[in-house]
Amino acid sequence: MPRTRTVAQATEHDSALARQIGVRIREARKRASLTQQQLAGDRYTKAYVSALETGIARPSMVALSYLAERLSLPPSHFLDERNPTWNRLEVDMLLAAGDWQAAADGYADILDDSPDDQGRAEILRGRAEALARLDRGKETVAAAAEAVRIFGSLGRISDEALARYWLAYGLYLSDQDADARSLLTSLLERVRAGLKVDPDFEMRLLMALAAVASRGSDYAQSLTYLETARGMAEDLDDRRRAHYLFNLAISYRETGDLEAAIRTGGQGLAMLRAAGATFESAQIENDLAMAYLATGNTVRAGELAATARTEFERVGDDRFVAAVLDTEAQVALARGEHDTALSTARRAIELARATGNRAVELTALLTEARALRAGGDRSAAEERYQLAAHLGREGHSAGRLREVLREWAALRAELGDHKGAYDLTSEALSVN
Repeated sequence: MPRTRTVAQATEHDSALARQIGVRIREARKRASLTQQQLAGDRYTKAYVSALETGIARPSMVALSYLAERLSLPPSHFLDERNPTWNRLEVDMLLAAGDWQAAADGYADILDDSPDDQGRAEILRGRAEALARLDRGKETVAAAAEAVRIFGSLGRISDEALARYWLAYGLYLSDQDADARSLLTSLLERVRAGLKVDPDFEMRLLMALAAVASRGSDYAQSLTYLETARGMAEDLDDRRRAHYLFNLAISYRETGDLEAAIRTGGQGLAMLRAAGATFESAQIENDLAMAYLATGNTVRAGELAATARTEFERVGDDRFVAAVLDTEAQVALARGEHDTALSTARRAIELARATGNRAVELTALLTEARALRAGGDRSAAEERYQLAAHLGREGHSAGRLREVLREWAALRAELGDHKGAYDLTSEALSVN
């Protein structure tokens, strides 16, 4: 499924909270004797700071952390922790900033504090999105299904449709492709019949259907969906169009068209750089690095990953640093640099654990296991496969768990443990 990012629909209450954050930013800036331009620094613009201070825009957690640092204050200074509604806003910002694990945990913590059914449904939908980003399919389905039920009972049709999208995403992650396709197709028909949701919702549905078709090896249908979605991207602003191109590149990569993935991803990267969106650019650079790695171009893959890591280290986002370190470990392994691959994968695992990024921890464990196996240390490799399988069984992507189990089974067979290999293969076949 495409990794598109959604923006929660603003309510009057959210707007009031955004205005309060803006007042606190303005007061802190004036105490620090800074102009709006000085506070913006080299990362944002005076206009953006002005929009924050007047409550027109709501900062992401990344932006708030950056501005708080320039004002020598903790981000919590701008968030009233005594008021549960501020906690909700903070979690929403974690989701918008891409801190999926923290957002999922935050939504779980505030779920019982929701004042009414609508608030509960909105929290559940946010949690469903965060869980989907973490590849936790079954939990995504549970949260999204309840959100769908509540929104439906309240007659909130557009909100119900968005929740159904994440329900389909959870079904996809759980390898229930037929159910996911049925939900997505139904949503697409409703949108084309006049259902009003987000401006880019139809495009997101098409890209999701492309991902489902691709996994079913129906590449012709997948590309048809993608090309239809491409025509809709012309109406988006530059930043959203850049994100569309990025997600299109991921879909192309999943269909096996690596040349198109690199070309399209490069276009999106150029647009984000032109817009000054360096953080988002770094995310695309990391995914492009994986696309180049799949083509065997380890030189370009290494360059892109290094650039991405530099940006994430600059802003202090260790969750994304962990992901890029795993990419660099895979690049080193492809080059036959086993020692470098091992040390880099272990750094990725350490950072992933420290930041609660269990999805990256799993992939980095798999990378480490592959490096150990390639280097001849089969006993240590088996230990890492075991740890990776344990994480996978806790609710991450069924596809990733099957990948771990199959590789572990192959290693068991190499060691002469044919019964163990058979047991792991049988488990892989039963994963759903």
